[in-house]
Amino acid sequence: MDGESDRASFWKKNIKTVPGRPSPKRDTKSTSKSKTPGSTSFQDFQASVSDAWDMDDDEFCVISALENTKISKKVSQSAALNVLNTHRNTTELEISSTEKAKEKPHIFPETDVKISRIPGRPRQLHCLNPPQEEDNESKLERFEALLENPPSLQELSKLSWSGIPVKVRGITWRLLSGYLPINIERRNGVLERKRQDYWTLVEKYYYTEHDETNRDIQHQINIDVPRMNPSISLFQQKTVQVMFERILFIWSIRHPASGYVQGINDLVTPFYIVFLQEFIPDNQPFEQFNVDTLSEEQLKIIEADSFWCLSKFLDGIQDNYVFAQIGIQKKVLQLEELIKRVDECLHKHLKQHNVSYLQFSFRWLNNLLTRELPLRCTIRLWDTYLAENDCFATFQLYVCAAFLLYWKEDLMQERDFQGLLLLLQNLPTHSWTSSQISMLVAEAYKLKVMFADAPNHLLSNSGDS
Repeated sequence: MDGESDRASFWKKNIKTVPGRPSPKRDTKSTSKSKTPGSTSFQDFQASVSDAWDMDDDEFCVISALENTKISKKVSQSAALNVLNTHRNTTELEISSTEKAKEKPHIFPETDVKISRIPGRPRQLHCLNPPQEEDNESKLERFEALLENPPSLQELSKLSWSGIPVKVRGITWRLLSGYLPINIERRNGVLERKRQDYWTLVEKYYYTEHDETNRDIQHQINIDVPRMNPSISLFQQKTVQVMFERILFIWSIRHPASGYVQGINDLVTPFYIVFLQEFIPDNQPFEQFNVDTLSEEQLKIIEADSFWCLSKFLDGIQDNYVFAQIGIQKKVLQLEELIKRVDECLHKHLKQHNVSYLQFSFRWLNNLLTRELPLRCTIRLWDTYLAENDCFATFQLYVCAAFLLYWKEDLMQERDFQGLLLLLQNLPTHSWTSSQISMLVAEAYKLKVMFADAPNHLLSNSGDS
């Protein structure tokens, strides 16, 4: 009984909701308390990451056979204090560095960027538009030569696997996702028809009166969208948020088996940025671009193409977002089995300290690592994902395995549950560029080749630990 009460004090009370789905309406009492500058709380940390892991997901944990996991009150309080102290120390460092910076004149005041310190999200780089290795001239020339004529999808995938230059990324993603026909003569007609189809759906469903189910979906979307990438000013613009709300609502209407699931809002982001970059002049950084400077027609193109490419992309991983998210549950078990066979030492270290793979890899698989990587790195990673075509769902598992193995040295230095979990949920990827992503997918490919002809290695064996 004591163990059960301890567990209840750590996880929110289970009210029988489906993981990731809109939670039932609850009466909440707002309380306003004045906070001194620099103060923080564990509730602030919890609120900043609550959309990545639904606070009402106890039922999901039970489904995944974690009901025997017991986390003492002492451990949870220690983890909370660890977060508070780390966040407070970082905040104090930022304040002191800001005061020092005021003493010196700014050479480039227009490029100053506030570095995000939101727990669970990568910080922004000082350089908003860092050079990417896939943007070299020789690679761009190869892409342009291939795209001049109807390309072979196999050749395009092979060239895209190692990264796509920004200049041709939009058309390449449309081709790889199956949204744009290979036949050049058919492209304009198909694009015009599909874009019109999307806006017909918007007029028919988004701007009409919703029933109770759709109102709940709309309410949850309205909560999640403003919390996307809070450190990037682009996503705080009202025009951008309204575009995302329409895309997500129409997607949920067209996919009643899953409806809207928290995390899908993050999956729109890469498509939106790639198609937005086609209209940004002089290779300006997208992070601070004002979309209201674009024409209405350009905004409509970005929104419609983002919707259709998202739909095509998610078709291959639909079971990740249906009831109980069984696709993700299966992949979590496969990831655990894979790590156990590839690096037994790391696997035993995690198990020794009672770290469940579900506790960190659920978000990796649900959000496709968008929460773990800077946005530019996510886009580079998706070059490879789209180039994998139908094999993407399987390849993603090996990417997550390679990602976990990358941090082995840091993880082995942690000697308790809270230290391991805090590191796994706040991995320091803020300085990553496309070079690290290229290494990551190369390691993932090695794992894929190693196990491609031995699929039984991914099956759990009873009795193994």
